[in-house]
Amino acid sequence: MWTVIYIAPTARVADMIQSKLTEEGFLVKCRPINMSKQQFEILVPSGELEEVQEVLNLILHP
Repeated sequence: MWTVIYIAPTARVADMIQSKLTEEGFLVKCRPINMSKQQFEILVPSGELEEVQEVLNLILHP
C-alpha cells in the first residue's frame, strides 16, 4: 500500500524529491493532485514510511 509523505508545490520540487529518494534506494511514486495549482503527491510504500521520513527531512532541511 502506498502512503503520501509530502505534497510538493511544483513539478520541479516533486521531481527533485523523487530523484533524491530514488537515489537512496526507495520506491517512489509522484502524481498530480491539483492541476490548477500544480501540486503533486509524493508516495512511498507504507512499510518504508519511517525511513523515508528521516531522509525526506534531510532533503528538505539540509
